[in-house]
Amino acid sequence: MRSPYFDDGHAAFRAEVRAFLATEVLPHAARWEEQDTVPAACWKLLGESGYLGLAHPRAVGGTDRDFFTSVVLLEELGRTGYGGLRAAVAVHAYMATPYLSRVGSPDLCRAYLGPAVRGERVAALAITEPGAGSDLSSLATRAVRDGGHFVVDGTKAMVSNGMTADFLVTAVRTAPATRGPRGATGLSLLLVDTHLPGVHRTPHPTLGWRSAGTATVTLDAVRVPADRLVGRLDHGFYYLMRGLQLERLVAAVLALGGMDHTLDDLRAFLRARNVGGEPLAQRQALVHRVADLATELAAARHLVHHTAWLYEQGELPSVECSMAKLHTTELACRLADTSLQLQGSHGYTQTSTAARAHRDARAATVAAGPSEVMRDLVGRAVLGGDPAGGSL
Repeated sequence: MRSPYFDDGHAAFRAEVRAFLATEVLPHAARWEEQDTVPAACWKLLGESGYLGLAHPRAVGGTDRDFFTSVVLLEELGRTGYGGLRAAVAVHAYMATPYLSRVGSPDLCRAYLGPAVRGERVAALAITEPGAGSDLSSLATRAVRDGGHFVVDGTKAMVSNGMTADFLVTAVRTAPATRGPRGATGLSLLLVDTHLPGVHRTPHPTLGWRSAGTATVTLDAVRVPADRLVGRLDHGFYYLMRGLQLERLVAAVLALGGMDHTLDDLRAFLRARNVGGEPLAQRQALVHRVADLATELAAARHLVHHTAWLYEQGELPSVECSMAKLHTTELACRLADTSLQLQGSHGYTQTSTAARAHRDARAATVAAGPSEVMRDLVGRAVLGGDPAGGSL
């Protein structure tokens, strides 16, 4: 689709990324799904190719490209049809490490962000807990100052990249919890090395996103050097509020690529499958269902790209990010469900691409804030409330 947001440079980059993924990733992606991991060699190759540093400063080896270059990369990751792979890379490059480039100290950036950009260290973001998710005021993992260290105790759940991460950007409670008009207080971000004594990781098998290596991480009296504080003490809520908007926008972009793959897969099946002497692609009932989904996908693309443009302008479009995430991830589920249904018994097998799309699509409606929270944020904004900002 022609777009005012992309130029010839973006088109050339898209062709480069698509060729790279086709050559270096897709031949191995099914095996990584079975192994529940993205291997170290892949991270290193992604780093050497510059794909992990598009949004990071040149001082740490990034290329500091415009945001639509990242949109291209994320869409193409989505088009691979492997939700775990796209989640793993997105968490590393756009959900965990941005906190370092935004508010991390120069020493932290040199020691962690540089190696992450080069693919030498894998990053994960540890926010969700068994008893807390979107409600940040309920986070219970504690970090108590003890001389030159913080002593961290708690459990983090559903940590994507958790089994392979070398470090976790971790939301911790450093002061008693209160909640006022400016949001949850007493939260900070700590960088926790996963090799430290007291860090225990347990695989958490998930329905989809299998190669993301999701884990439960238990922190048992982990002594974290005080200089691993990311940003200012007790300012974690404000950092997370900004970071969550980018997470939701990234989730929406990934969903666009995933839907492109699902629609391509369905189109190929309907054209190839003959019933009663003609391809299914000529059956009007099916043609109309595909037309409706393709139209909704085109509309979703405009919403997401407009939101990305607002973000590129330096705005923090929280309402639009929630709308984009809500609409695209829910649409991805409907499209995946329709694809599986129209492929019949061919789709309803555990190893089919339609089944994998069905499994992977659902995860995005939960991660970075479930659809119910997105509706609450959007609805309160429309009705005159204050969903922590927005440009609607």
